[in-house]
Amino acid sequence: MLVYWIPNEPCTLPASPSHQIGVAGFVINDKKQVLVVKEKCPCSCSGVWKLPTGYINKSEDIFDGVIREVKEETGVDTIFLEMVAFRHAHLVAFEKSDLLFVCMLKPLSHEITIDEKEIQAAKWMPIDEVIGQPFYEEDHMTKKVIDIGIAASEDRYRGFTAHQLASKLDGNLSYLYYLNNNDASKH
Repeated sequence: MLVYWIPNEPCTLPASPSHQIGVAGFVINDKKQVLVVKEKCPCSCSGVWKLPTGYINKSEDIFDGVIREVKEETGVDTIFLEMVAFRHAHLVAFEKSDLLFVCMLKPLSHEITIDEKEIQAAKWMPIDEVIGQPFYEEDHMTKKVIDIGIAASEDRYRGFTAHQLASKLDGNLSYLYYLNNNDASKH
């Protein structure tokens, strides 16, 4: 982006986009198996079975993005249940801040077909095997994400659901994620 600030005062335009928005899908089936992937990357999580993750597209809602990412990487169809956690980290990829939203998804299909460009492998893995990997024992952040996902799947934890509302500020409908204590069931 190239800009030229015309007024004779300090420029208040941001230098460039400052944040990336990522999603992680916690998908657990009725056999208490979690949908996990091994990515094709030389990163710190290389060789680790982990939750499917990715970045949302421009003008894409978080719940749509996580459903799309899980489908692209694993071929599994899902529906969004709730957002259970998010992480805000700084100076990550491309020197940007990174927001990662962890979402509970319910599987609608179970057959796996991987995207071979991105993913080395994908499978349904028993929870004990997921958390038994040495990576999770050493990574407190990811271990907490898994713990929260397990608690949410057992109805011991409630996250935020998406509610479409209009805003007078911009006149548009958008989604506000919040815990609705009046909701007895997950949507």
